This record gives sequence, C-alpha cells and structure tokens, in this order.
Amino acid sequence: MFAPLQNDTFIRACLRQATDHTPVWLMRQAGRYLPEYRATRDLAGSFMGLATNVDYATEVTLQPLERYPLDAAILFSDILTVPDAMGLGLSFALGEGPKFAHPVRDEAAVARLEVPDLDKLRYVFDAVTAIRKALNGRVPLIGFSGSPWTLACYMVEGAGSNDYRLVKTMLYARPDLMHRMLAVNADAVAAYLNAQIEAGAQAVMIFDSWGGVLADGAFQPFSLAYTARVLGQLKREHEGQRIPRIVFTKGGAPWLDEMGGLDCEVLGLDWTASLARARQQVGGAVGGPGKALQGNLDPNVLFAPPAQIRAEVAKVLESFGAPHTEHRIDPATSLPVVGPTHIFNLGHGISQHTPPESVAVLVDAVHACSRQMRR
Repeated sequence: MFAPLQNDTFIRACLRQATDHTPVWLMRQAGRYLPEYRATRDLAGSFMGLATNVDYATEVTLQPLERYPLDAAILFSDILTVPDAMGLGLSFALGEGPKFAHPVRDEAAVARLEVPDLDKLRYVFDAVTAIRKALNGRVPLIGFSGSPWTLACYMVEGAGSNDYRLVKTMLYARPDLMHRMLAVNADAVAAYLNAQIEAGAQAVMIFDSWGGVLADGAFQPFSLAYTARVLGQLKREHEGQRIPRIVFTKGGAPWLDEMGGLDCEVLGLDWTASLARARQQVGGAVGGPGKALQGNLDPNVLFAPPAQIRAEVAKVLESFGAPHTEHRIDPATSLPVVGPTHIFNLGHGISQHTPPESVAVLVDAVHACSRQMRR
C-alpha cells in the first residue's frame, strides 16, 4: 500500500541503531512561520478547517519538507482532537489559543466522559493515510496525541492557563474525579494512536506539554502513571515494522530517572535539561537497554544570526557526545547492535515568528556537524 522508506535515519535513531548523521525534525514544523502555511490556512478559513480537510492537512504537512531536508514528517493536527470528539466543542479564534465550549468541571461532567467513537476522528486517520502516500517513502511519518494529563488541563480549564488553578483544584480537592478523567483520557489516547498506526503512522509521540506544572509527588500519579497506561496499550509493531514511541514532557527533567522506566523507545527533552546528564541517566550503553534522546535546542536560538545558530547546534550535539556508530548485526539476536542515539529537535514548538531561512541554517548545521562528529 505504501512506498518503501528511502530515509530511515529517524527510525533507526529511535531504535538506538547507528546512523550516518543525527536526524532532525522540529516540533510544529508545519506552522505559521511558513508563508505557504499561512496562505493555505487562509484558503481553509480556520485552523480546524485546515486540520479536518485531508487535502489541506496533507499539503501543510509536506510544506516544510519541500523547503528543508528534514528526516521526518509529523502529522498536521492538534492535540485536542480527542476531547473535541468527546463533545467538548473545540474552537480556535484567529490569533488566540484553543477553547472548549463545554469544559469539564464537576462530577456530572466527569461522569459523562467516555472514550469517543473513533469515527468522529476519521478525518485524522484519512489524513495520515493520504500524507503517508504523498510522502512516497521520502521520510517516516510521525503521529501524535496529547498526554492524558495535558488533555485534562485543557478540558477542565476550558482553554490555556497561566496558573492551572481549576485543574489543580480538582486534582487536590477531588482526586477521584481527576483519576476518573485521566483513565478515560488514557484509554482514548491509546485507541487514537493505535488507529493512527493502522492508518500509516510509522512512529507516535505523546506530548505531555503540561506535565512540568505538577509538583513532585503529583507528577507521578497524575501524569506519569497515565502516560504509562497509554504506552501499555500501544502497538509495538505494524505490518512487520517496529513503531517507535516517543514521550515528551515539557519541564520533565527532574523525573527523568522515573521516565526511564516507561515502556517507550524515545524520551524528548526541553531546553532546560542537560543532554549529557540525560544520556548518563537513561541513554544506556552499547549493547544494553536504554532510551534514545530527542531535543533540545531553545527555539529562540533561531532568532540569532546564522553563525550563532550553527554554534548553538554544535553545543547541543556536543552535549550529547559521540553517538553509537557500530553498523553491525549481533549474531546472537540477528538484530543491529544498539547504543546511545540522539534525534535533534527543538526543546518545544517552533515560534510563529521564526525566520524560515533560520530553519535552513539549523537543518544544514545538524547534518553537517553530526557527520563531522562521526569521522
């Protein structure tokens, strides 16, 4: 059904296999910093008009790949499609963040929550298949969802928040309601990601965007445990190919040791984390278990001049250090020998104000510098 993969560097790095260069892709790489994206969004009339139209979603997913030699594509969608399918009424006003018409703030609203009918999200799965076909094997396609906790934040607050007062009030005052919501969210996210895999996604990522707002002692039962519940239900292979699973918790560096126990292949890091320290904690040794690491350039570096962008890219690569480079098969397992690997990314989504030419400098610098490090 799909063309064979021509550039598998990203998948190999996710699986801790040796690569000839460090693969790079960017969170929110299809977005408002690209003039062609803005033009397509204007045609669609709204963000949701863009996300729910298969042709438009395919077009904007491929736009950054036409400009830059990125090593992966990521589905154009939004983390809040799942609660929207639960009937919460998602909308996006121009220049504003997402809002829900029916936030979940009391016992009755929580009791009504259930895993949505996945047919309501058919537009997402159709887009995954269309994008995978349009890529024609150029690079792998990443599917994604928000984490159960991050979805709960938006579902209770009704929009983005500066202090998370409403969702934390529920967490501390009625932890039973919060656990009920998170359980439904986890099962919904797992079903959603599995459907993306069946539609053609070659890796999946869980965005725990707001895990870092939790206190130590609350992160573990209210975020980490439900991310683990999702991972425990995800497909590990599809049509004979392994499906890497990535977990990104913004602000999650304090809990990296505990996240190292998650049943996933890759851990994403924001720019506050030390890649060198993370490699020591969870990266593993050659031939042994461990996590591939993804990240973690500060997105605001992209507002600096080209020379400084190149210098900061080198700092990130040097912080991780020399990656695993043994291209050989282990005779005992008939599988490639694994070791510490790195996927270059930003520490969060790219800013809409980023100059597109800065992204070209970034991608070229990652490829050139990482190849030089392997010599």
